[in-house]
Amino acid sequence: PPGRKVLIVYAHQEPKSLNGSLKRVAVEELSKQGCSVTVSDLYAMQFEPRATRNDIVGCLHNSEEFNYGIETWEAYKRGALSNDLIEEQKKVQEADLLIFQFPLYWFSMPAIMKGWMDRVLVQGFAFEFPNCYDSGLLKNKLALFSFTTGGSKEMYEKGGISGDIRYLLWPMQHGIMHFCGVKVLAPHICFAPEYASEKERKEMLIAWAQRLKNLWKEEPINCSPEWYFK
Repeated sequence: PPGRKVLIVYAHQEPKSLNGSLKRVAVEELSKQGCSVTVSDLYAMQFEPRATRNDIVGCLHNSEEFNYGIETWEAYKRGALSNDLIEEQKKVQEADLLIFQFPLYWFSMPAIMKGWMDRVLVQGFAFEFPNCYDSGLLKNKLALFSFTTGGSKEMYEKGGISGDIRYLLWPMQHGIMHFCGVKVLAPHICFAPEYASEKERKEMLIAWAQRLKNLWKEEPINCSPEWYFK
């Protein structure tokens, strides 16, 4: 609905790829609904995936021994995180919905996107013990993982050689998003686009556009181990 804010965190090197097209369809469809859409195009931004001392501006809390988690937590509290992190946190803070668009690499997200998670979701900003999972600091937000796979749908079924695709979503959806209090919509998966015909790829884009039309009516998935492992 009009006024909703969406952040698309996008990790693909090639705009002409299916991932690039899925991202474009999301921007078009959601903008058409009156949402304001922001894209963090990680490769184009040359986003730094490494969690280092450079993420803290000025003096360290403990210069004797470097602890990234504690240093970024302290830096967040005093407004001393590096600019690129402050920028991304601002985008997350404003968003009602986060869409992660990427190709599946080794049963997970590409390193550049994992680096975004590692660096942006700082303690104090995204969670604060004991405020995690349902009481995580990003509650009232929604997330959706939209990705492509190399393998076919059959490979990612319970009896398939790769196991149920949901197993792979546990660390991403539950361990990161739900941990920070974010509610998760069902993933959007395009299986094996490289082996698909031109027509099938077009159908994948149409199906995504269709889903986006009714997205705001969707209920989040059941945030429990049952959804992943039952």
